[in-house]
Amino acid sequence: MRGGRPVLSAVSMDVPCGSWLAVIGPNGAGKSTLLQAVAGLLPCSGEVTLGDAPAGPLRPRRRARLVAYAPQNPVLPEDMTVFDYILLGRSPYIPYLGRESVHDRSISTDVLERLDLTALAARTLGHLSGGERQRVVLARALAQRTPVLLLDEPTTALDLGHQQQVLELLDRLRLADGLTVVTTLHDLSLAGQYADRLLLLSDGRVAADGPAASVLTSEMVAAHFSAHVRVTPGADGRPQLSLVRP
Repeated sequence: MRGGRPVLSAVSMDVPCGSWLAVIGPNGAGKSTLLQAVAGLLPCSGEVTLGDAPAGPLRPRRRARLVAYAPQNPVLPEDMTVFDYILLGRSPYIPYLGRESVHDRSISTDVLERLDLTALAARTLGHLSGGERQRVVLARALAQRTPVLLLDEPTTALDLGHQQQVLELLDRLRLADGLTVVTTLHDLSLAGQYADRLLLLSDGRVAADGPAASVLTSEMVAAHFSAHVRVTPGADGRPQLSLVRP
């Protein structure tokens, strides 16, 4: 629900543990709303289940140990350092009125290294570029060490090199640690290259759900994105899209 009105209708998804689901769709289709509902940030009339347990009754700290959410456009405290912001991802594990442990700081340091942010650790958030801010937001989510990651457009504002770096890192972490990843992605080619499955939303409803090859067809893209594309299989059989002038 947003502003008292329903944004999504009859949307159902089942994401197996350790898999990667990419939610795609045109602007306004409800992609971000879906992730926020799963994260418990927006009310919904349906049920969200994490593992075998309904998520609704979970207290926020318990839920934050199961699901990490990285928004597309977060509000960042301009005077906070990069390291301290990433350390906030450890909040669900720090006792009330307590302080972070050596283990918490070690995890934050490790995430900094993995996302090529070590040189920025002491810099304040107000002095970061758009791409750097995006990586810092992702780093905070990774520092939570949750089994489920909800990432809203994690490659926004990133150049090609950092887009690939972030998505490859996510895939390595998913495979190594058994993470379940749900992302929204505007770039359909990237979604098709990395995700196990795609969920196509259109007008608040599920228009298609399945492997990339069955969802990313020229007919489907034309119908829901009003775009003319050529779809060709890559070396690994995954679809690659290129725009075609009408």
